[in-house]
Amino acid sequence: MKIATFNINGINTRLAGLLQWLGEARPDVACLQELKATDAQFPADAIRDAGYHAEWIGEHRWNGVAILSRSEAIVTRRGLPGDPRDAQSRYLEAAVDGVLVACLYLPNGNPQPGPKFDYKLAWMERLNAHAAGLLATGAPVVLAGDYNVVPTEADIYNSRSWKKDALLQPESRAAFARLLEQGWTDALRERFPQDPPPWTFWQYFRQAWERDAGLRIDHLLLSPAAAERLTDAGVDKAVRGRERASDHAPAWIILD
Repeated sequence: MKIATFNINGINTRLAGLLQWLGEARPDVACLQELKATDAQFPADAIRDAGYHAEWIGEHRWNGVAILSRSEAIVTRRGLPGDPRDAQSRYLEAAVDGVLVACLYLPNGNPQPGPKFDYKLAWMERLNAHAAGLLATGAPVVLAGDYNVVPTEADIYNSRSWKKDALLQPESRAAFARLLEQGWTDALRERFPQDPPPWTFWQYFRQAWERDAGLRIDHLLLSPAAAERLTDAGVDKAVRGRERASDHAPAWIILD
């Protein structure tokens, strides 16, 4: 079972590239983030024609998440629990072929300090609380998405120009570390224990792609029941170099 995560950075703007990648990579499940489309603007017909069922939560201009699957998904949650006032479209959870898959788009948090960073940290605490409950079920669970966290200095080409960025702040990294300490396995780090691991994100400016000045902020975290089935993981780096590409590349795992 191949499960992928891909921050598409505008699903309608980059639909052709998404369909090309789906046809090539053929994931069984694809978690998409940053749709930048309302529910009505989601390209359901094109996704269906490509052979995928789709569940999504849209939002005007920003955010938005979707789970595409070859088998029909059973949605278990629309939205991260813990704050009924939070209306941002950042979390979708569904069961697919016996695996519970969560698609998440964690807040960026910039500029920091400030209310956006406070929201990021509060969201992470809610995620950690919900993740602990999922872990306690003993079920195979995959938390896939754009976490907007660079976990360690080994997960970035050079942190010198990023010192003030919310993605690298000690509070962000500590919250991510606490999540792992619950018992989740970072699939890419498990597959590539050496430094550096494969990047998943390259900025559009400063020739980041051309210089391979990347970061690792897209993660697939596995519960023990999922981790014991892990046979491979990787990043489809070449997708980032295509015309009108997202600034992210798809990351994926294979479960036996």
